[in-house]
Amino acid sequence: MPENNTENPWVEGVKTLALSAVLAFGVRTFVAEARYIPSESMLPTLKINDRLLIEKIGYRFTTPERGDIVVFSPTPALESQGYSDAFIKRVIGLPGETIEVRGGVVFVDGEALSEKYIADEADYDFGPATVPENQYLVLGDNRNNSYDSHYWGFLPRENIIGRAAVRFWPLDRVSLIDDPSYPTNP
Repeated sequence: MPENNTENPWVEGVKTLALSAVLAFGVRTFVAEARYIPSESMLPTLKINDRLLIEKIGYRFTTPERGDIVVFSPTPALESQGYSDAFIKRVIGLPGETIEVRGGVVFVDGEALSEKYIADEADYDFGPATVPENQYLVLGDNRNNSYDSHYWGFLPRENIIGRAAVRFWPLDRVSLIDDPSYPTNP
């Protein structure tokens, strides 16, 4: 009697759906995920309702660099204030660096940082403060309308979810999220 290797179509369908769910969960958890911009804190770089692809693999092999736009879960200081949603900000201060904001200018170890991407110069002073090991200072590009490190402190490395890599919506603004070069002013 010939052997029938045909599986029930319902069983095949359930297996396919299960495999798809496992793969989708794996990609979202370990590789990349989509996020949207809910506020004006990153203007002019990112606008409200921009949709971004957040790349999660790179920081498993490298460390965040100045200029990276990162998505992160709330720090303990933010959680204690009732925040639970992820934040998005630009990495400005790296571990061991001394950061100061005065006269609208960010200084890294005493050197002025050239920032062509900000909405306006900061109308506040901060520091000088040295960034602790395994932590970062992050600021929004819309310095005067951003709830960032100058309010709540440093960002622990383990809170970083990933790096903004691609803007995929709206269609007329589809682009890579390139890190600008960060020369210090002479």
